[in-house]
Amino acid sequence: QVQLVESGGGLVQAGGSLRLSCAASGRAFSMYTMGWFRQAPGKAREFVAAITRSGGMTYYADSVKGRFTVSRDNAKNAVYLQMNSLKPEDTAVYYCAARNTAGDLATPNYNYWGQGTQVTVSS
Repeated sequence: QVQLVESGGGLVQAGGSLRLSCAASGRAFSMYTMGWFRQAPGKAREFVAAITRSGGMTYYADSVKGRFTVSRDNAKNAVYLQMNSLKPEDTAVYYCAARNTAGDLATPNYNYWGQGTQVTVSS
């Protein structure tokens, strides 16, 4: 069992930056691939980024590539999402998720989810 709690969301102007954190409790955090997803009002949840168990590989949606960076600290049971050059279209609730199964990391087939943190980017 893994419990995930996101933090770091807020209101920022376009072009600004935010850093989201996701704190994990439970056992064997390093055994989970971690992902970030987001959901805007009236839209489906979409993949943002993922990072493998050791942090050796990262994956990004095309819409955030070059602006967002995912990282993790297994000693602290935490995963982060650094978001730069934010745009109004990045406005959404951001969720972190954990999985211990193989497959397409961009699909929402994750075992555990956080409650989400709101990110609002004003123009």
